[in-house]
Amino acid sequence: MTGASPGCDLGPPEARERLLRSLGLKITKTRVRMLELLQLHAIREQHVSAEDLHRQLCDSGENFALATVYRVLGQFEALHIVERHQFDSGRSVFELAKGNDHYHLVSVDDGKVLEFSDPVISERLAAIAANQGFSILEQDLTIYVRPAR
Repeated sequence: MTGASPGCDLGPPEARERLLRSLGLKITKTRVRMLELLQLHAIREQHVSAEDLHRQLCDSGENFALATVYRVLGQFEALHIVERHQFDSGRSVFELAKGNDHYHLVSVDDGKVLEFSDPVISERLAAIAANQGFSILEQDLTIYVRPAR
């Protein structure tokens, strides 16, 4: 992944504001608050939908339209602040861009998403691409799982 890739630790509100300013975005309460919520989910290694973010904003007394949440997520995605995933459910979920190779295990039973990193997998994927005369620009590996019985 290229671009801003802020990682999980955006620091205090001033750091979130600096990030937005450095990317040419106007500092708004919506953007700063959404970055804060996305950071909380990143710390918990959770992916979040636009609807979940909207609900959390409303639950905290902030009145933002769902369309605004989608618009800001689109801006963040275009600037590589967030990554969008669409797992088997067909519903888009978002996470802060980490700037490193990581992969997803998705439980087919409950939809729970677990992240993992594995340098051996990363090296192997790069080798496969190189053997075909390519270099990887972006990658996405999702493994659908069920608990072992």
